[in-house]
Amino acid sequence: MSKKTKKLCLLAVGAALFVVLSLCLQVPVFENYYLCLGYLVMAVYLYSFGTLSGTVVGFLGVILYCVLISGMRGMPGWSLGNIVIGTALGLTFRAIRKMTSLIWQTAIQTAVIVAATALGILLVKSETEHLMYAQPFLVRVGKNLSAFIADCAMLILSIPICRVIDRYAAKILP
Repeated sequence: MSKKTKKLCLLAVGAALFVVLSLCLQVPVFENYYLCLGYLVMAVYLYSFGTLSGTVVGFLGVILYCVLISGMRGMPGWSLGNIVIGTALGLTFRAIRKMTSLIWQTAIQTAVIVAATALGILLVKSETEHLMYAQPFLVRVGKNLSAFIADCAMLILSIPICRVIDRYAAKILP
């Protein structure tokens, strides 16, 4: 199988895993919000297969998830937010990969996760929903605050998992 075909199959598997983990393993955090375990898949793809692969998995995973659950409701803002989050995290993971200090590496990754998720969820998702639903921007930010907190937590918790899985992922696409 060619490398291009392998990569395409890997992306399809990643998007499917994003949906499956988001649907089947719902861990309640707030009143009407669950941890999105699909972010674990997105983070692993960003860490092991690069910015484009991880961002595509997050973008397509959200679209498929929303189509299965609620049609278009929530999808445009969330998927655009995932582009911002995926791009920022993927570039950061790549840039600091060679750092020898795991403490500094984790601190930088955590800071970027919080900043990128704030930008992706609180700004991009909220502004998209503000424009689509004609609700005040600050109301949308308030509604997305629980998603921001839960998504940050999930992405931060995924860092050690990414490091472990990365050893095995290198064998998939040499």
